[in-house]
Order: sequence, then structure tokens, then C-alpha cells
Amino acid sequence: MNLPAPSMGSRRFLSSLFLLLNLASTSLSQPLIRLYSKPPFSGDRKILRDDGLYCESWRFAVETNDAGSWTQVPSRCEQFVATYVSGDRYTSDSAITANYSSEFAKTVQIAGNGSDAWVFDIDETLLSNLPYYEAHGFGSETFDENSFDDWVDLAKAPALPASLSLYKELQQLGFTIFLLTGRSEYQRNVTEKNLRDAGYSDWERLILRNASDQGKTAIVYKSEKRSELESQGYTIHGCSGDQWSDLLGFAIAKRSFKLPNPMYYIS
Repeated sequence: MNLPAPSMGSRRFLSSLFLLLNLASTSLSQPLIRLYSKPPFSGDRKILRDDGLYCESWRFAVETNDAGSWTQVPSRCEQFVATYVSGDRYTSDSAITANYSSEFAKTVQIAGNGSDAWVFDIDETLLSNLPYYEAHGFGSETFDENSFDDWVDLAKAPALPASLSLYKELQQLGFTIFLLTGRSEYQRNVTEKNLRDAGYSDWERLILRNASDQGKTAIVYKSEKRSELESQGYTIHGCSGDQWSDLLGFAIAKRSFKLPNPMYYIS
């Protein structure tokens, strides 16, 4: 049986194919199609190995509240969080948040009668508990309320520099400042001492959880306290906090500013 001679195009294709196969057999030590030694994802979509991106993506999900409720930093991300909160990135992220807060504050027309308010959270907003978390896995350990209360009693938490600068600027602009914290009433004296030692002063009111507030979620408790301020005639223009529960709910500020915190979550 006589086969027709291949066309010019077919001959060029076959020639290219033979050349490629020859190069593969003489130059490559690994098969062409084997790109990965193992798949990057398992059946349940969990990443099998940390390629340096997982913890950054996890932190992004935490800050955007996509991660929802979580209890502690993944053990694989302890060093990542330690490097972040101890380094320039955390300082820069906090400063940018403060800068946006400042830009907004300057647009507010202050009435001059003390009714224009700004609400600050305290922990990881005005004060940094990094010295405590350095000794407790940067949030990778299960939270122990007793040991944290012992740290609070020392009244040694330093100020977050960007927040301290913003705080003083807001005072100069004429805002009435309220401090709204999840700390309890029995911690008032040490909290006031810590704040003053860190450079904060002249707030209008420090609001802590009293007996009737115990057991409430942070988002309910803080919403109720903001609502009380509004009922007293205050306009809450700005609210700063490191947790979404500091900012969301009802009686929310006209603008809310979320500071970074990948060490813990409070609902």
C-alpha cells in the first residue's frame, strides 16, 4: 500500500516534534509534565505546606473580618505574628490608620460646645500589651484571663506612638474624648495610672464594664455605651479600635477606624 507523501506543513511539524523529543531525552533530567512533587491543596482545601504566603493571607482575612471568630493564632504563624507586631510593618500600618483618622477629623466642623466626640478603645488601640504577648506566644497560646489581669495590674503597657499623636491632635482640634474599654470597673485605678504614665490625659470619661455589663458580648456592650453617649447629646464622629466589635453594632460613629491586631479576636 502506497501512502501519500506528507505535505510541507506536516514535514515541518514532524521535524519540530522530533527535535523537541531529542532535547527532552538529552537535556532534561526530570519529566516535562511533573511540575510539583505534591499538590498545593488537599481535598478539604487546606494548604499542605507554608510557602510564606499562608500567614500573610491569614492576617489579611483576620483584619478584614473574613476569618470570623477565632481563638488563637495558628501555631505555624507564631513567628510571622511576632515579626509583624515587633517590626516596622505594624508601626507603619498603625501610623497610616492614624493618618486617615486625622484627615477625617480635620473635616469635622467642631461646634465648640463639647458635643463633638471621639471614642477610643484602650488595649491595642491606645496601649500596647506586646510585652505580655511576647511571653505568651504572641497569641498562639490559649488566653489566660488571670495572667492577663496580673499584667494589667502592673500598669506598664506602653503607648502606641501613632495613637498617642492622634489623641493629642484630636484634643487640639476640640474633640471630646471618651475611652470605652472591655476592662472591668475594678481595674479603673490601674488603667488610669497606666494611661497617664503612657502620656494620655484629659479624657472626658473612662467607661469600663460594671456588674450589669458582665456577660455581654463586646459588640453589644460597646454599642449600648455609645448609644448612651448619643442620648446625652454627643455626636460620635470617630471611633478607633483594634477589634471589629469596637466599631460595629449600633450607635456607630460617622467614621470608624480599625487598627491592626493579629494576636487575638474579641466578639
